[in-house]
Amino acid sequence: MTHVVTLNAGSSSLKFGLFELGGSDPVTVCTGAVDRIGEPGTFVKARTVDGEVLANGTPGAMPDHASALDWVLVLLGRTYPECEITAVGHRIVHGGPDIDTPLPLTAMSITALDKLSPFAPLHQPHNLAGVRAAMARFPNAVQIACFDTAFHRHHPWENDVFALPREYYDKGVRRYGFHGLSYEYISDHLAETAPLLHAGRVVVAHLGNGASMCAMIGGRSVGSTMGFSALDGLPMGTRCGQLDPGVLLYLMEQEGLSASEISDLLFKRSGLLGLSGLSNDMRTLERADTRETRQAISYFTFRIRRELGAMSAILGGIDALVFTGGIGENSRLVRDRVCSGMGWLGIELDPDANADNDRIISTNLSRVSVMVIPTNEELVIARAAADLLAAQPNEARA
Repeated sequence: MTHVVTLNAGSSSLKFGLFELGGSDPVTVCTGAVDRIGEPGTFVKARTVDGEVLANGTPGAMPDHASALDWVLVLLGRTYPECEITAVGHRIVHGGPDIDTPLPLTAMSITALDKLSPFAPLHQPHNLAGVRAAMARFPNAVQIACFDTAFHRHHPWENDVFALPREYYDKGVRRYGFHGLSYEYISDHLAETAPLLHAGRVVVAHLGNGASMCAMIGGRSVGSTMGFSALDGLPMGTRCGQLDPGVLLYLMEQEGLSASEISDLLFKRSGLLGLSGLSNDMRTLERADTRETRQAISYFTFRIRRELGAMSAILGGIDALVFTGGIGENSRLVRDRVCSGMGWLGIELDPDANADNDRIISTNLSRVSVMVIPTNEELVIARAAADLLAAQPNEARA
């Protein structure tokens, strides 16, 4: 039986999945992650689809993504010695202004994607490092890229442009939107399970350490809270979210911060961590219940509510609100705070359903369906790889 490996390489992490092909849809075999790559105490975790723990601990330092991938391959080879890897699917953050579908990876396409690194300097190089490591270890497998930006590539022009001289738009300075693989999964899931809602006006809130919101009509993105970079829109675990550009001028001119220092501040020391002074983890903030953590949560939910209004305005109304991502799927408090007082928009939360983490957490009388749907970016990547194999059976097995 043939299999697909999915890889999602972050700056210091590598998420992976193993999927079996042969049926109408890829079947999950196992998933896992390597965290804190290049740092002391690298942590690994993996489990089967049935919940069997394959790894959970600190096997030793891993200095780079290549060594992390080696660990993954040893684990998969030891656990599933008979599996044949025919394709490797990769999450790539940035596909530029034109790519709107998954892309087979070649030396030429990797070079082109590397040129986009200035648009996502903290993500793209690590994504491509994972690609190169996988190509070296699976020389006969099809390699395919799935892009976080692709889902948003059909926005109306006014949702993509900044009010800068047009020459910058032509150079690629525009709103791209991210978390596209997550939104694609939610769109596909709604098409299968709630086709009437899928055909309507849906706002999806992907809330995790990275957070954004997407406005969809008929399952297609027409607006996103993230813009040129993964910094824009909502506050996140360590990222600032929307910021007055004048703050950047002040930091440069009055505080004397360099570009690298500002990047470190905005990407790694802001958001929930910066506001709380404690942690970027919502679970930790909820348990701590200090003045600072309460304020951090209040700002987080305030911004979600504000963007919910904006996304609903883009859609001309709203039929469904979907929570997904680590916080969206698990934080009853955040969902309650977001929905509280939103009756004017047609949202009425069922407290008991919310407390139980039900799939539908709105009341029967709510004009807007409020849902909790766990996302599955790895399955989106596996499906793209399976489609490529089906379209190119000879090349894939050459």
